Amino acid sequence: MVRPASLLPALVAAAAALTGPLALAGPACALPVPETSSIAAGSAVRTALHAAAPRPRAGAAPRYDAPLDVSIDTLTPAYVPRRGPIRVTGSVTNNSDEVWTDVRAYSFISSTPMTSAEELKDAAAVDPEEYVGDRITEPGTFDTIDQIDPGASAPYSIKVPRKDLPVSAAGVYWFGVHALGATPEGRVDGADGRARTFLPLVDPTRKSVDTALVVPLRRDISWAPDGSLEDGPGWTDDLAPGGRLRSLVDFGASAGSRPITWLLDPALPDAVRRLADGNAPRSIAPTDTTDPGATESPSPSDSASPSDGATTADQQAADSAATVAGDAWLDRLHDALRNSEILALPYGDLDVSAAAASDPGLYERARRRSGTTLAPWGLSMHPAIGAPSGYLSTQAIHLADPSDTVLVTDRMIDGDAPTVARAPGHTLVTTSNAASTGGPGPEDRLTSVALRQRIVSEAALRLLEPGRPPLVVVLPHDWVPTDTSGFFEGLDIPWLDLTTVSGAASRTGRPVPEDALHYPQRQADRELDVANFTSAEALVDAGKTLQNVLTQNTTVARAVADQAMTSTSYSARLHPDGSRASADRSREWIDGQLASIAVEAPSAVTLSSTTGRFAATVSNGLDQPVTVRIKALSDQPMTIEGPQEVVVAPHGRNTVLLNAHTSTLGVHNVTLVVTDLDGTPLGSSDQLPIRSAQVSTVIWVILGTGVVLLFGAIAVRLVRRVRAARRARSAAGSVA
Repeated sequence: MVRPASLLPALVAAAAALTGPLALAGPACALPVPETSSIAAGSAVRTALHAAAPRPRAGAAPRYDAPLDVSIDTLTPAYVPRRGPIRVTGSVTNNSDEVWTDVRAYSFISSTPMTSAEELKDAAAVDPEEYVGDRITEPGTFDTIDQIDPGASAPYSIKVPRKDLPVSAAGVYWFGVHALGATPEGRVDGADGRARTFLPLVDPTRKSVDTALVVPLRRDISWAPDGSLEDGPGWTDDLAPGGRLRSLVDFGASAGSRPITWLLDPALPDAVRRLADGNAPRSIAPTDTTDPGATESPSPSDSASPSDGATTADQQAADSAATVAGDAWLDRLHDALRNSEILALPYGDLDVSAAAASDPGLYERARRRSGTTLAPWGLSMHPAIGAPSGYLSTQAIHLADPSDTVLVTDRMIDGDAPTVARAPGHTLVTTSNAASTGGPGPEDRLTSVALRQRIVSEAALRLLEPGRPPLVVVLPHDWVPTDTSGFFEGLDIPWLDLTTVSGAASRTGRPVPEDALHYPQRQADRELDVANFTSAEALVDAGKTLQNVLTQNTTVARAVADQAMTSTSYSARLHPDGSRASADRSREWIDGQLASIAVEAPSAVTLSSTTGRFAATVSNGLDQPVTVRIKALSDQPMTIEGPQEVVVAPHGRNTVLLNAHTSTLGVHNVTLVVTDLDGTPLGSSDQLPIRSAQVSTVIWVILGTGVVLLFGAIAVRLVRRVRAARRARSAAGSVA
């Protein structure tokens, strides 16, 4: 990186004209305080270079491009102590293609504190190169790195005695590290790399601020049509050490005995358990009757889809990795949850605001499915709702039971949002959006240190407010903690009292009218639409039908319903069409299995009277026994009755006798449909004509007439014979 010395005077002159206006434009906490003439000149140069750049919005990560990248990896203690030093460690990385030498790492601190949350919010968006505090240059308070090659990193360690921190007023101060070095072209005044954070100072007090940290565990759960989980490698990455889900659980577990609250989608550990068990397709095997909630481990023949051959070595390795990662994650999760508060989301992390508008019944199903106990560990859970964004519609809030925990962002409430808000019929726990956004940059705003220091600083500012309102922070759902060590130890502060959400919500709270709850239109636009819920309900119905026909399985309907609920999750907002298509493909797969149960009718039937019997055959293409019923539809009045249940063995056939009755002459076109025991068609049908001659009365008249004529003829002949015999006897007597 070449920095010609000849440009420096011109840049300094340009900066001199801009320094005044830019200083006034910054927040009160960032007013320039002269360092030395050379340092001020360097700062002015950088201010001039960035004068034309647009100011970042509050909460946005300011852009920063410097030759040296500075990190703050540890900061102890997390606040300005009454006595004793502050220790800072981290690293300096050379981002340039030049060798940097004599790199010095200095700490700095602002001279005036921030005393309101609004000031802290504005400070988080200040340009990284804007002046915010003086360097501490006392001997022994900085570290020197002899050389850093291009692309290399080197550690630093700084120890600053309390007496060298020129601060005394309560509030939150800027604090950080500047790196100054030299290249072969020489040294330019000013910092060549920066890292900044917040550092609170609290006056001696016996008071404390209740602070609750909420760790969310939610993930997109997508399914293959056969009921196995999709994205196996992605799951393995998330569950393995260093992955997002594993890192979150490790982070929560590092709290030890300190109180912490988990916001858990119960579908997540269920999905991981399925993955750890081999991620088999949904099973239609006989249910273990000793445990209605369990199923036998399916063999290849138990699943409803045939194997496509031996798995490859790569697939076996992937499955093994998923099993190992899933088992380890579940063990770690169990340990982390054991002594913590668990808030249970509706099963599948249901999009509650969308469900309130499109399908409240599915919300009730998801809430019942979550329950109040996390199986199989028997851990107690409390029902809760809360969106990743923190926004809930008023319809969604009304869906919740009054005793449920309702988490909303403080941005939902106009004005000064209370931590505990008493809305009509419900208690709302408002979470601090600002605290969850992390540090000011320029480094990653969500490093463990940056996030912790923001939380500590927000708590310190609440200590200055009347009543010391509790602080509730929901950590970002997509956060990947880079280092869990030291985070919770840094919260062991006399004036910060870690608690749970229920502990923070135990306060009386402040009434908030419903019209003060703000639900942005952009959130309403992101809700899943009714088509997604229609597909989910159709999948639920298909699962019920599949279970109804399976003679020995009582769990497949729940497994299918679980999948349907995950298809209407908050994460499905990112791909609504894909989630709906996935649910439709699973329903079509189930329909295909049901269609393999077929009915065959005779080609034609002729009734010789008003009633008659004929045979139909039901075949079962599944490898499990089924119980079905035959339903007949006719274009003219005709009653066809058969057995209430028809049991067919796996890959078997069963002939069924049906009774037909009609009182109308002619040919009746009849359709036989195979259904479950509730009468839901399975997809297979067959047609046949039934001819009803209805000639029985005529036949009996003819037969009766024939009988009369026959017996009449016999009687006539008998009479004639008797008469003839008498005449013969009379003639014989006359002759004699």
